[in-house]
Amino acid sequence: MTSQLLDRLALYFSGESTRQGLLARAALQARSSADAELTRKLADSLEADIRADGSVSSATLPTVWRVHQLRDLGHGPGDPSIVGLMGWVMALQDRPGAFGQGCDKERHHQRACEHYVQGFFSPAPPGVRLAPVTFPNGKVFRAEPAARFSLSCLALRAALRTDFAERPAVHRHTRSLSALATGWTSWNGFFGPDTIVSGMHALALAGPAHRTVVATLVGLVAAHQDASGTWPNTDLFHALDALMATGLPEAQAAVRRAEPALAARQRADGSFGVSAQQERALIGLRALLWSAE
Repeated sequence: MTSQLLDRLALYFSGESTRQGLLARAALQARSSADAELTRKLADSLEADIRADGSVSSATLPTVWRVHQLRDLGHGPGDPSIVGLMGWVMALQDRPGAFGQGCDKERHHQRACEHYVQGFFSPAPPGVRLAPVTFPNGKVFRAEPAARFSLSCLALRAALRTDFAERPAVHRHTRSLSALATGWTSWNGFFGPDTIVSGMHALALAGPAHRTVVATLVGLVAAHQDASGTWPNTDLFHALDALMATGLPEAQAAVRRAEPALAARQRADGSFGVSAQQERALIGLRALLWSAE
């Protein structure tokens, strides 16, 4: 089954002049002679619409995602474009509208208020509705707190992939997130499944100091995988992407158990639907390749 799924994906990505196409062909060890030049052109295009202030359209999600895109295309962690983008993103830390600001009895009990949460990025001012927001992997966050929390985790992942990783402000966010995660023992508690997955993905990049917490979260996610290979109340590709980031054996086993779910969703052209089509196909490809190891 894996071979057939991969064959469809290889064909799907064979002629794609996109970041996902480049990454897919590299993963399949099927790079074309034109891919080096394509990489340069794509990176130039992505840099071209970065504003003088370091943002993309003065919007948080496109700016954060641009860091990930350029890093994927080979830009170094201290490349001038990366530094400019991250300078804009870093200015959002602890700004009004960041997850955790304010306090009430329930949030204080959950340690999810301003007395415990520090360093989170504000994706939008408090009075601006952010949700629903669709992430690059196709996951839609419809609840406002979950959207703000998960976008901050995506920004933290960006910071951890750059020369900003050792900044004290980034460490504050990482420590705060790790402390929150130690209380995630329920799959449908105060923090829902998709927010747990977002937090796990960010902590997976945070280094050895947080590996114990990450391993516990992988165990929690794995324990709630159902017989079909999916997760209740969780986006399949959001979960697979995060599990792969951990690199842990138990995560690999969970990804392997999700293969039937991928098979059930794959179209004849190799993709997995119309939402974030190429990004989900890339996640599916990477999941299948990791499963086959």
